[in-house]
Amino acid sequence: MKQILQSLKTGIVELTTVPCPEPSIGHLLIRTHKTLISAGTERMLVEFGQANLIQKARQQPDKVKMVLNKISTDGLGPTLTAVRNKLDQPIALGYCNVGVVVAVGEGVSGFVVGDRVASNGRHAEFVNVPALLCAKVPDEVEDEDAAFTVLGAIALQGIRLIQPTLGEVVAVVGLGLVGLMTIQLLRAQGCQVIGIEIDPARRALAEQLGVRTLNPMGDCDVVQAAQALSRDRGVDAVIITASTRSSDPVRQAAQMCRKRGRIVLVGVTGLELSRADFYEKELTFQVSCSYGPGRYDPSYEDKGNDYPLGFVRWTEQRNFEAVLDMLASKRLDVQSLISHRFKLDACNDAYAAIGAGDSLGVLLDYFEPDQPLTVQPLRQVRLVDKSDNPDALAIGMIGAGNYAGQVLIPCLKRAGARLRTIVSAGGVSGVHFGRKYGFEQASTDFISVLEDTNVDGVVIATRHHQHAEQVISALNANKHVFVEKPLAISRRQLVEIEQAYKNMLGRNPRVLMVGFNRRFAPHILKMKQLLSPIKETKVLIATVNSGAIPMDSWIQDPSVGGGRIIGEACHFIDLMRYLVGHPIVSVQATVLGLGDRASLNSDKVSFTLGFADGSIGTVHYLANGHKGYPKERLEVFCGGRILQLNNFRKLRGWGWASFTKMNLWSQDKGNAACAAAFVAAAQDATDSPISFEELIEVTRVSIEVMEKTLGSERLSGGDHLEQ
Repeated sequence: MKQILQSLKTGIVELTTVPCPEPSIGHLLIRTHKTLISAGTERMLVEFGQANLIQKARQQPDKVKMVLNKISTDGLGPTLTAVRNKLDQPIALGYCNVGVVVAVGEGVSGFVVGDRVASNGRHAEFVNVPALLCAKVPDEVEDEDAAFTVLGAIALQGIRLIQPTLGEVVAVVGLGLVGLMTIQLLRAQGCQVIGIEIDPARRALAEQLGVRTLNPMGDCDVVQAAQALSRDRGVDAVIITASTRSSDPVRQAAQMCRKRGRIVLVGVTGLELSRADFYEKELTFQVSCSYGPGRYDPSYEDKGNDYPLGFVRWTEQRNFEAVLDMLASKRLDVQSLISHRFKLDACNDAYAAIGAGDSLGVLLDYFEPDQPLTVQPLRQVRLVDKSDNPDALAIGMIGAGNYAGQVLIPCLKRAGARLRTIVSAGGVSGVHFGRKYGFEQASTDFISVLEDTNVDGVVIATRHHQHAEQVISALNANKHVFVEKPLAISRRQLVEIEQAYKNMLGRNPRVLMVGFNRRFAPHILKMKQLLSPIKETKVLIATVNSGAIPMDSWIQDPSVGGGRIIGEACHFIDLMRYLVGHPIVSVQATVLGLGDRASLNSDKVSFTLGFADGSIGTVHYLANGHKGYPKERLEVFCGGRILQLNNFRKLRGWGWASFTKMNLWSQDKGNAACAAAFVAAAQDATDSPISFEELIEVTRVSIEVMEKTLGSERLSGGDHLEQ
């Protein structure tokens, strides 16, 4: 299928062929009829892409601070690589889509194949959209009008926040698409509306819709004019839908408001506020969040948990429905807002019109509405004609996230693997990384990789809750398997993997490996060399300054990411197991916080491992530290000697006869050596670089740490660790 992508590095917009997604749980697969280009948001993205690196940095000072912190801890080289990789990734444009449902995902109710729906889907021939971000289009509403639904919901949410009442005077600053829809919706609620806009054509259009307009750059004083139009009382509320770096719209809004007036920012402006303006009038100021309640809430959007109607009347989906009802009743006119229409293949002309600044509503046309629903695009796209390395180990890459694209795939390529197929859920990232690194094809179909006889090994880098099932499927398909940590997030999954591995050994042994890369790092190999001859018990202390991750991140979700202890701290359990060289026989753990304050998402934990030889290892996994401090430090005390490793860049030793230090110019956590070890073992049909017994042991201990931390009684009631 065809989809519009934009490069963050250059700003270039490209119509790209990508594999069609499948309808995931809680989603609808929609065949697009029309989409609307958001002149404000999408023009801003294109302009950001066209800016040079210095201009980009000035626009995002917070990102600059993150880069400087990363340089101080990881070094200049890895940081520059990470920045370049981030800018190199394309983004999918668009969020105003109308089309017809061609497939319904598991767990979705209220929609059937053939329904015409409006959604926030991208500019693509087929889109996979959460059901709660879709709304059925009434028969009376044409596709062109329905394409304005999402922008209408943005306007409507801003109106809901000012809570207008009949007869109030409301000023709307900025008469672009959202502003022009805002004034119509306000008039429908019985408000007196004042439109403020520089562009004369947009002012004229607003006046045709029955609104008085003012030019902030004209001869009249906007504040005085607004006062006069409000019977010298000041306007009751101001909705700012403008996009500008200037703070003037906010200052003028405060000055034209009456005492205890309301200001809502829907657009983007500078925010240098005058305290006196707000203080003396006791004004309220609020920023509107997109389409309404539910936006950016993973529980609502991704998991399909709707808010109860009695408690949240207007969610983003119900705002969509309200806009569609206004379109159906003809109280909202969007036909007058359409300035251009283009076929999808002419999308570059459409964005040129947006860039020229003489456009308003720009529509893209896709399939003919009467085209049969049975027409389905392929879920696999050929990227190169033939492999550069046909005799090497052929890899099927499952998952194309940041780690896979920036670290794992380059390591596999350097290791000499044949990059056969890359699979991603949406198709975009798979095509991008597939092109970049030379994969033969990109797909959205995991099963096709298992059925491909040309694929020798499967590399899994998906979200953690999918690992166990995908590992088992790959083993059953007689493939070598490399899975990014963790191997599993529950005891039940671990038992199932053990059984699948045992069954595989009886058929045709294959390599199974987990990406515990740190044991392959050059510093760790040196530490292992130094420690191996020493028979005394050892004390290991790992301090992990992991940094905070938002609690709504998928990693923090026990049912998806498994939590940071299982999902990330497993690295350090494996590292200690490797350096000590003896099984772990005991686990003790303590979490920061007591009782209900210690949650399944805890990422501030200290745990101690006891080893069969009497050694002990303590891991302080902490998310409450400072970014300027090294992220990972490992210390080993044994036999009158000490080793200290800082952030996989500097290793120091005390008490060693022939060793004092080992420094690297840039950080090396062993990713390349880890991938190379897997490729070599699978290619040569040798034993796994990490024994299956150790993989199971480390995973089991990771789960046990979580249990010890929180108490097994808190982990059930259907808890993921026991299922």
